[in-house]
Amino acid sequence: MVLKKKKEIQVDAFVLDHHQLEKLQRFSKAEEQNLASLLLHGAQLGNGIQQIQCIKQIMPLVKQIDQNSAGDPMVKACLDVLGEVYFSLGAKNPLKKVLASSLNGLPGHLMISAVQSFVCCLQEELKTTDVYLYRKVLDNLASCMEDFSLGRACIKNLFEEVLRFLQKVLLDIQEENRQNNGNRIVQTQLMHDLLIAIKVSMMLVQKFQENIQGSLWKHSKSYVWQSMCSLLKSSTNFLTDATLLQTVQTTSGLAVILFTRAMYEPPEELPSLISDLLLGTMEHSGVPAWFVRNCGVLCTAELPDSVLLFLCHGALAMLDWRNGSMGENGEKLLLDIASVLLSLSSQLKESSVATSLSRILAIWTNSALVALVSSSPDLKIKLNGSSDIIGKLLEYIYTHWDHPLDAIRHQTRLIFKNLLQIHQTTIAGPNGKSDPFFARLIKHLLSLDWHVKGKYASLGCLVECVGTESILQLDRTIPVQILDVMSDQSLAPYASDLLETMFTNHKAHFTLSFHEGTWIDQWHNIWVSPLLVILCEGNHDQTTYIIDYYLPKLLKCNPGSLSYMIRILQASADANLGSCSTRGALGALMACLRTARAHGHLERSDIMSSGLVSIECIKQGLVHQHSQVCIDALGLLCETHRTTEIVSLEEMQLIQFFMMYNLNNQSPSIRQQIVSLLRKLFCRIQESSQVLYKLEQNKTKQELVESSTRMAPLRILQQYKDFMSSVCARLFEVLFPGSSHPTRFSALSILESIADIFSVPKGQAQVFQLDQEIDSARVQTLIQCFASTFEEVKILAFRLLMKLRDVALNLQDSDNLDLLFQAAIDLSTSTKPYNCVTASYLLNFLVYHKELQHICLGKWLEYNPQMDESTSVSTVEKNTLAVIKLLLVNVEEEIFQAKKSLLQAAASFPMYGRVHCITGALQQLPFNDLTLVSEWKEIVTRLILMSYNLSAVVSPVVQSSSPEGLIPMDSDPESAGRLQMILHEIQPQDTNDYFMQAKILKEHYKEESEKLADQRPMKNICMEMRGKDGQACDVTAQMVLVCCWRSMKEVSLLLGTLCKLLPSQTTSEPSDGLITVEQVKNIGDYFKHHLLQSRHRGAFELAYAGFVQLTEMLSRCNSESLHKMPEHWLSCVLEEIKSCDPSSTLCATRRSAGIPFYIQALLASEPKKSKTDLLKRTMKELISLAAPLNESLSVIPQVHALNILRALYRDTRLGENIMPYVADGIKASILGFMSPVWAVRNSSTLLFSALITRIFGVKRGKDENSKKNRMTGREFFSRFPSLYPFLLKQLEVVTNTLNSEAEELKIHPSLFLLLLILGRLYPSPMDGSHSALSTAPFVPFIIRCGHSPVYRCREMSGRALVPFVLANEVPHMVLALLQGLPDSATRGTRHNGVHGTLLQVFYLLQSYLESNQFVSLDFQQGLGDIITCMGTKLWLAKRLNPCLVTRAAYLDVLVMLSTHLQKFQKQGMQLLDFWEEMKRVISDSELVSGIPYSSAVPGLIHYLQSITKLVISVLSVTAGPDIQSCGSAAAKEVAKPSLSVAHLLHCEFHEVRLQALEAILLWLKQRNSKHIAEGRGGILCLLTDLEDTLLTMVLKETNPQCFCKVLEILYNMDLRNVLPKTESSIKMNPNELLTWSLNLADISSSPEGQTIALKFASKLVIHHFQNHQQISEEVLKKWVQLIVYFCGDEQETEMLLAAAEVLKSITSFLLISEKLVLGLSDTLGLWKCVILLLQNEDLVVRDAAAEVIQVAQSEKKSSEGTEFAFRIVNAPMGLDLAFGTVCELLQQWGEVRAGVPILLEWLLGESDLQRDGETSALEEDDSLFDKGEVNFWAEKLTHVRHLSKHLLHLISVTHLPLPEHGELNRLSRIALDQAQFTEHLLGALPLVPEFSRTPEFTRLTIQKERISSCLKILNLLKSDDTCKNENLEK
Repeated sequence: MVLKKKKEIQVDAFVLDHHQLEKLQRFSKAEEQNLASLLLHGAQLGNGIQQIQCIKQIMPLVKQIDQNSAGDPMVKACLDVLGEVYFSLGAKNPLKKVLASSLNGLPGHLMISAVQSFVCCLQEELKTTDVYLYRKVLDNLASCMEDFSLGRACIKNLFEEVLRFLQKVLLDIQEENRQNNGNRIVQTQLMHDLLIAIKVSMMLVQKFQENIQGSLWKHSKSYVWQSMCSLLKSSTNFLTDATLLQTVQTTSGLAVILFTRAMYEPPEELPSLISDLLLGTMEHSGVPAWFVRNCGVLCTAELPDSVLLFLCHGALAMLDWRNGSMGENGEKLLLDIASVLLSLSSQLKESSVATSLSRILAIWTNSALVALVSSSPDLKIKLNGSSDIIGKLLEYIYTHWDHPLDAIRHQTRLIFKNLLQIHQTTIAGPNGKSDPFFARLIKHLLSLDWHVKGKYASLGCLVECVGTESILQLDRTIPVQILDVMSDQSLAPYASDLLETMFTNHKAHFTLSFHEGTWIDQWHNIWVSPLLVILCEGNHDQTTYIIDYYLPKLLKCNPGSLSYMIRILQASADANLGSCSTRGALGALMACLRTARAHGHLERSDIMSSGLVSIECIKQGLVHQHSQVCIDALGLLCETHRTTEIVSLEEMQLIQFFMMYNLNNQSPSIRQQIVSLLRKLFCRIQESSQVLYKLEQNKTKQELVESSTRMAPLRILQQYKDFMSSVCARLFEVLFPGSSHPTRFSALSILESIADIFSVPKGQAQVFQLDQEIDSARVQTLIQCFASTFEEVKILAFRLLMKLRDVALNLQDSDNLDLLFQAAIDLSTSTKPYNCVTASYLLNFLVYHKELQHICLGKWLEYNPQMDESTSVSTVEKNTLAVIKLLLVNVEEEIFQAKKSLLQAAASFPMYGRVHCITGALQQLPFNDLTLVSEWKEIVTRLILMSYNLSAVVSPVVQSSSPEGLIPMDSDPESAGRLQMILHEIQPQDTNDYFMQAKILKEHYKEESEKLADQRPMKNICMEMRGKDGQACDVTAQMVLVCCWRSMKEVSLLLGTLCKLLPSQTTSEPSDGLITVEQVKNIGDYFKHHLLQSRHRGAFELAYAGFVQLTEMLSRCNSESLHKMPEHWLSCVLEEIKSCDPSSTLCATRRSAGIPFYIQALLASEPKKSKTDLLKRTMKELISLAAPLNESLSVIPQVHALNILRALYRDTRLGENIMPYVADGIKASILGFMSPVWAVRNSSTLLFSALITRIFGVKRGKDENSKKNRMTGREFFSRFPSLYPFLLKQLEVVTNTLNSEAEELKIHPSLFLLLLILGRLYPSPMDGSHSALSTAPFVPFIIRCGHSPVYRCREMSGRALVPFVLANEVPHMVLALLQGLPDSATRGTRHNGVHGTLLQVFYLLQSYLESNQFVSLDFQQGLGDIITCMGTKLWLAKRLNPCLVTRAAYLDVLVMLSTHLQKFQKQGMQLLDFWEEMKRVISDSELVSGIPYSSAVPGLIHYLQSITKLVISVLSVTAGPDIQSCGSAAAKEVAKPSLSVAHLLHCEFHEVRLQALEAILLWLKQRNSKHIAEGRGGILCLLTDLEDTLLTMVLKETNPQCFCKVLEILYNMDLRNVLPKTESSIKMNPNELLTWSLNLADISSSPEGQTIALKFASKLVIHHFQNHQQISEEVLKKWVQLIVYFCGDEQETEMLLAAAEVLKSITSFLLISEKLVLGLSDTLGLWKCVILLLQNEDLVVRDAAAEVIQVAQSEKKSSEGTEFAFRIVNAPMGLDLAFGTVCELLQQWGEVRAGVPILLEWLLGESDLQRDGETSALEEDDSLFDKGEVNFWAEKLTHVRHLSKHLLHLISVTHLPLPEHGELNRLSRIALDQAQFTEHLLGALPLVPEFSRTPEFTRLTIQKERISSCLKILNLLKSDDTCKNENLEK
């Protein structure tokens, strides 16, 4: 909605030299304007845009010059100057284009002299000899040839000179490029010049064909001929030179064909020449000698692939395919090009070439379409849909339509679209719809899964050919299927595009076929109705993407549908309000209205005035429980089609209402949307206010104003101003102490957008200015935000203060400034890591203050008056320099101290804070605009030195082998001695310099231990040190580590920042930069040392951040020596890895430590547009090391190589450039897996895992086997063709080791990896016969893998077989596998093989039955055959089979068949035999006869679970209506259950019981949801008479899972059926059952047990109340206490949710009943639980608690009727309503007198300040990072403000007797005592406590407000009381 401001065009002005000026002055006349004076005037204008106006005035003047004065010297002089100006202007300067278009209108009589002038100028240009100035001449030549008649005339005159020049340019640039080999920057520039040169020479030949047409020049002596030969030769050289940029090679391919076409005679032979070139069948005899001489390289048989590709491109682009002008040869060439391109597609895998190939194929399809228009019938046959070429092209499409590169996917779609058109052209008739080719394509495409992205675009193209209707006839559910896919964001755009194509086409079809309006209902049913259902009930993602992608397209296609949608949604909006997970009709309505208004289909007046939707309805939307509905309602108010639409008063009030309850949203995306929508609203206010100001100024149009806006503009502007002020007030108000991070983030972001939008240039009237709203308190609030522990809040506050800095700094008095500065300096040396970040922001803010030096820095540094005198130095620069100096002096002193004792430093002055502040200060300096350069140079040198010193102090700890364990700080002599022993033991293995340090520490320990020997040994291991101020402080291990690690990190970032100071352009004076080249090299060596020496991930990650900054700077740097450094470092480290020198310090453990990081940084900094030579070289070397050909090499280089490769494959910055090396990586990892060395196997595994992610994408879901991260076999093998033979060979080797005859266990190491890869592929119906990479050879090997002795491998082989068997071949394959199973139990049966086969059958059947495409006759036939065959092997499922594992596997297959056959039950009764067999299997099982085994028997548990599943499956089928209603005897026999559910529940194995219980629970839920009412039939009969069994179980069950399930079932049952049976079955009456369940909830050990027990007990309580049965006081008390206990903040989510569910169930009975049922204190106690849950940190809990409020609100609405009530609310609104409801209830119950004191106690809070203070002080010292149990969402002051608001309201409206005097006095005393104590504690805090002691300060400030609110209300009550007493006395 918000329009972007247009960019201002920059136009460089032309300047004339004094010679030209003199010439013009001679002719110019002051009194009249002539050509010369006009040009002079133009030259004096300094502004390009004004010069354009001036040049436009030339033509009218020129046209006045008559033929007689054409020879006038003035005209000649002017034309000369114009020529010189034209050629001096840059190619992209708009002036040049304006001048050219003006001169195109020159009268004919001036043309000759103009051409002469321009020819002279051009001749001068062509004399240029400097290679680096050629570009300007080339640009001039190009612009002369483009739409500039004068320019073309010049070139025609100078044709030979231009040709000679171009020939020279090409040769010179080639030579210069050779000389500068290795200088990437110069070479890149030369490449671009070369590209332009080739393009210009092509333009010349194309545009001046008349100059080279005809036979005049075609003899070998002619100059033009020789030049053409030279151009052809150069182009051929460029085409075959692989070192050039790819664009240069491509263009050269075009040039070769173009030049050959111009020179070749006879032209009709040219196609066959090109065919021979491409096919490599060139015979020299028939080829002209000049061609062989200049293009000899191309005549060889073997051309490189890329050259062939570019030649194909040249032929397609440069030859004329129209009108059959090339005859049969042309048609043959067209087909040859296609076959060459298709053969190249399997070889060219590098991303840039693959992209070119797809583009060229698309060009081929366009050329074929053009050629077909006038082709021979023969070509039509060869390009028919069923032809070979089209088949191969379809293969290409299916392989590439899901390619990771966007460009290739896009081109693939174009190719497909063109193929369809080609086929349509060949069949030449309108009967496309019934064409078999199209029918076959549609069938294939529809049978694909919807997760294949290519399916969408292809179906879209087909729809355009055959129409939507013909596709819907095949499957009417397609629109719904596509809408279902839209919950996946990666598919949503594709799905919505396809839907748009379909419904637009469908609408067009309907409008043509039917009369007006009759079709619209049908169209709505297909396209709109399913959408509305999903919008109301769909999940969050699905509805969001449908609204974003689908809804706008639908409305655009048919805006009239909007009224249909609104009508349907409004009808159900009142009933279907939605929930926290669904939008409901109300949410759907908001979404539709928002989209319609944003896209201009609705105006505000339509919505508000005409009552489309009520204000209340929008209000309800703004606080809906589903946050996306709130956003849509807000969007409805903020987004409009016109940016100047006036914002109405209602809209402003609704926005204010929204801001009351929605700023505290935990979801970052929702917060972003709120900020973005409000930004749109503020833009509307800003832009519409400008319109209103203009209206106000044009008073004359007053009448018009009156009619257009019903209110005077000034009044609206005042409303705007008031609204913006109140918004700002609200936003500052919510930044109170203790406000949550989401609230602060939202408020600060909105304030920032206000500051941005309402900052308009001076002199423009402004409706609102934020700086006028700022006072010192608000500035203080913003500064206090720096103390937030969330850095993004600090950043936002800082940015806002920067925007308001003039006001903000003026409001700081000197005392405050001094305090803030002091606080910042103190925080910079705090031991809490987050404090130094606060310090950095404070200092960065304060350096903008002009008086900083006087007020603060004077104390610290000696004052330098010279700085003040030079006023040119900016305040920021002066202050930053001074602050950095101060920090530097301090940190240098601290490093000096730390060298003496690192422990002392860690405890009292960790140095990292200072360094962090220095880096922060440097980062906001404008480096290219510094004045005090010499001072800065000195500072930079000192900073670098300081960094090295600090690093030297801390690196011993960071770089040790195990920094976590080696901390030299144990203080008692015993552990000190132990430390020495450890150091001594590990010394030989580790080469770090750590041990030198250890020796120094030894002395220190000796002294310590002597001292300590006198005293008693200390208990704690902390070392006590003396801090700066002489106080003792403990040093923990954590402190030393944090000090060292953070210091290292800050040093790295500081050095990285300093490197950026090097100027990017190297000037002649190297002294201009603040940092020298030498210093940069040293910094590079420092990083290299640290990255290659560190052992620990954290340590090198810290250095890595800085090193990346350095390498990025080097890659952009112009200095040759620096530019080459990354390359040099890389070759050094690769050499060191290869050499495996014993003295090398590289670390081979810990995944090669920092080495991969080092190499990653060097490769990632290589420019993206370059040829990535470094990457190619490195990958080749690493792959040769990772998969060594001979075993003799050392393993260490191999391990390093594998680890580095892993890091590179995982690095997203290398993107597609790394893909060509993936296949080699897979090979290396699989071969490495076979290594005898563990280190190599370990690294290979890690590499393999990284590669699987690289190939198949990051796994988003939990489902191991989802089709998301998979690929079809064809796509996989065509992208990595070399893996086809490799995997096949490996698989063969592996299966040969699985010798089924031998008994010993042989496991091949790589079997698992191979199956993992193969299991990630899946079959596609598109896998055709064309492919040479057929997947069939893999099948027999995978089947043999199923015989592996390893269980997991057998399972994997089952999964891996599925992708290799096409769906229609599954029945055949399954039958073959089943027939291979033994017929009866024989002694030699190898059960491993049987098990593997059964698993393969299982997975094949599973995929077959789930692919619902095949519900056809052959499907049923296949299934019947499988069932028959299964019957012949049934012994495997019975006792005849002694192996329980294979028995279970066979049963799993039966269970799957059984569950799927239920679906096909409708299609006839041929399955009765099957169920009969199943019953026999069950009655034969041990479940019936008793289980003779113990659970230790292998496979027993699996077997029991499988047989139980079968029993349950058969029970639900036989109890189903289909069999019950069937009258035959056989059916009645089947219907008798073979085993009852109760039998399963009595089984001794808990696994069986658990499955049975889960089934019962599922049936119960089905019954409860569907309200089945078919008598005793169906599932109901399975559930009858289970109550006794379950009640007995509940007392006897020992397994906790089963126990919880039993309770859950009882909870879900109808208590009217359960309670009558308790006496008989468990000897308890209902009251005893209640007591028992309450005790259980109290003492159960598991949270699950507790929650279900409480829910059951609560259900019993409600049952008692409903039936007016007595419950003892004591039991009720216990129940209430349990609920309160469950609501504790520290409880698990499960328990909190249970409490919320219970509270919701008792709301209408107990919480809002008309009379008090439980007593006041208990009822208020329960309400307090609701209020607590509404403030829980977990959103799910808050949502559950909000439902309590919803129940209360609904009851209220139904009782009160007319008045509007919020019926579905979010938690913040719920909290407000909860307090309001409690106050209303107190009135209703007449308990105000007793209730108010309780609420006042809530207001005061139960905090014991003294205790809190003590514990917080303890916590402060104890832990460095852990903040303890904190609720990051709840805001105490929000709670307090809501409660006091409602209490005040209650007191004002009630006139009942108020609380007793004594009670009030007691509360007053407590409150006053607390007030005094709080003040005392606040006074005891140090200065600026908001920074130094943030937690206490916040806590005390909150308490202060609580107490003052309480006292205010107490005083009101007392004053009321005294008034009443006085009245009585009167």
